[in-house]
Amino acid sequence: MSDSVNQPRTFEVLTAAPVRARRKPRDWPNEEKERLIAETLLPGANVSAIARAEGLDPSQLYGWRRKALSSGLVAPLTETAKKEVKFARVEPVASSAVEIVLGDVVVRVGGDIESDHLVKILRAVRKA
Repeated sequence: MSDSVNQPRTFEVLTAAPVRARRKPRDWPNEEKERLIAETLLPGANVSAIARAEGLDPSQLYGWRRKALSSGLVAPLTETAKKEVKFARVEPVASSAVEIVLGDVVVRVGGDIESDHLVKILRAVRKA
């Protein structure tokens, strides 16, 4: 028989760190939210990368963006466009022509217009 009773033994004592309390949500100022939303609306912007760079969960930034777009009060992307764009009226008609009213400007286009060309026209109207 071996003398295992008198052999030295090592024991490891495990300790546990207390569970951290849930951190308080950060209160984002409206100006900061507007800046981040405007940044996500730039052509080629990656919303998830912008959110991660700011230490924000991407789903939160997507939520802010969705809310801003649905409200219709998205800030202009450039400094030159200071006026808020509102539709004066919407009148459904059975026609191949489309009429877009931007403030005091009316844009009439045919139903067969290319979408890229229409985008260029609307950007030019907004800048004017």
